[in-house]
Amino acid sequence: MDAQSANKRPAGAVLSPLELTGRARTHVEPLPEFGCELEPQAATALRAMRAAAATAGIDLQPVSGFRDFERQLAIWNGKFRGTRVLLDATSRPLVAAALEPAQRVAAILVWTALPGASRHHWGSDCDVIDRNALPPGATVELLPAEYAAGGRYARLSQWLAQHAHDYGFFLPYDRDRGGVQPEPWHLSYAPVSAPALAALDVDLLRAALADAALDGRAAVASRLAEYHARYIAAVAPAPAAALAAAAVVNRATRPA
Repeated sequence: MDAQSANKRPAGAVLSPLELTGRARTHVEPLPEFGCELEPQAATALRAMRAAAATAGIDLQPVSGFRDFERQLAIWNGKFRGTRVLLDATSRPLVAAALEPAQRVAAILVWTALPGASRHHWGSDCDVIDRNALPPGATVELLPAEYAAGGRYARLSQWLAQHAHDYGFFLPYDRDRGGVQPEPWHLSYAPVSAPALAALDVDLLRAALADAALDGRAAVASRLAEYHARYIAAVAPAPAAALAAAAVVNRATRPA
């Protein structure tokens, strides 16, 4: 689906099973100015929020948007095999080879979703930085300390706390709920992500993983229902303020 077709999706329409699990990209459009893809309504809201942030001297820039199943699978398998950095809950590196398969799976899930379960599949979620606060030549790392008081993105974090809801966004990983660790860089567009989360049940995720070359498959399969409850469902609920504001933003930016 091209951008024009994607924009025809009715507001509030639930994504298809393939879209929910990252096995289709018919619900997203490319955003050349950001170098990523997003669901059209989320893209409209992000552009409006970025313009508002600019008036505060913040260059709000997404560094990750839509991510498909295969990309998420590559990230997962790389961490399981130790070819990608694997971090514990305090952002300290772990040696994957020193962990049993079940331990590796548990460690990966602290920061990384199963393929088929990533909120990035929905086109509603993106990771953001303040480009103005990134020193020339510095690498984007997305670490909690960068968004805390005294961190390079502290001003961005404070601004989002005050204004993200005004554009339909919220932080799904706002605090530790016993699963995914807090991610102050991760924004979610409520009108798309709320129905998507409700639709992504254990059976749909199991079906998406059925034919995937997933490392740690046995360890995942034996506890999939538990992982769904702990690492997928246990997030901040979409705030009513974000849901209400999103409708206003989309009406205001809709062509006459």
